[in-house]
Amino acid sequence: MINDDTIMLMTDWIGALILGLIQGLAEFIPISSSGHLVIAQIFLSGASDHLLLEFINIGTLVALLVFFRKKILSILRDIFKNKNYVLARNIIITALPAGIVGFSFASIIETAGFFGSAIVVAIALAVVGIIMVLAEKIPRASKVADGANLSKKRALVIGLAQVLALIPGVSRSGATILAGRFSGMPAAAAAEYSFLVSIPIMFGVTAKVMIANYDYLYSHLIVLSISNFVAFISGLIAIGFLLKYLSKHSLAVFGWYRIVLSIVLLVIILIQ
Repeated sequence: MINDDTIMLMTDWIGALILGLIQGLAEFIPISSSGHLVIAQIFLSGASDHLLLEFINIGTLVALLVFFRKKILSILRDIFKNKNYVLARNIIITALPAGIVGFSFASIIETAGFFGSAIVVAIALAVVGIIMVLAEKIPRASKVADGANLSKKRALVIGLAQVLALIPGVSRSGATILAGRFSGMPAAAAAEYSFLVSIPIMFGVTAKVMIANYDYLYSHLIVLSISNFVAFISGLIAIGFLLKYLSKHSLAVFGWYRIVLSIVLLVIILIQ
């Protein structure tokens, strides 16, 4: 016999699967994981739980480490064996602005209603979507092959763009890939650099959240385990897909998706 507790447990499991899938796909495909998660949580439960969104990052962080394990080892060899610090230096420069702003204003971000607003998500989706559609027509800096060839200034510009991703709906990968394109990198190289740059940021955020909110982790262990496992698998798929797709295509299709989703979301908000 199915009772209320069983129904609630089934709902939690289904919600965990949905949120994990959204996190894994949208964290790397530039459509905004935070924006989609806020929307999904509002429709599933009527409110957005910022801590839950932060904890689901664990699965996507592990996906990054597994997918780029050879590249990470190559960077470490360059540092300790070849004394080549350029790529590691650029990654640190790019990661610093978002790291500083995120840690300095973490409490505001976690509690401010602004960051859980569906209207904010819709506007951010549309604005960045329009930029993606127009990106190939916007002038950019002289060409560079990859993140190892960026100047310190260009690495910092990408880092400043990453700060905007603290607004749900912007997309961390979207902001940094666009900034990488405008800094002269090919789309696929900009995406790879974007993913590498996200590793130290996600490490720091995850460690801080886990230390400060251990009780939350313990009380939501089953849901978070399911969400993170799904996020890990879907994240691996999303990384491979995006790198392959951007080797031959632009960001325009993701821009159109964001614009359409923004319009749909605003219509739903207005008719409620």
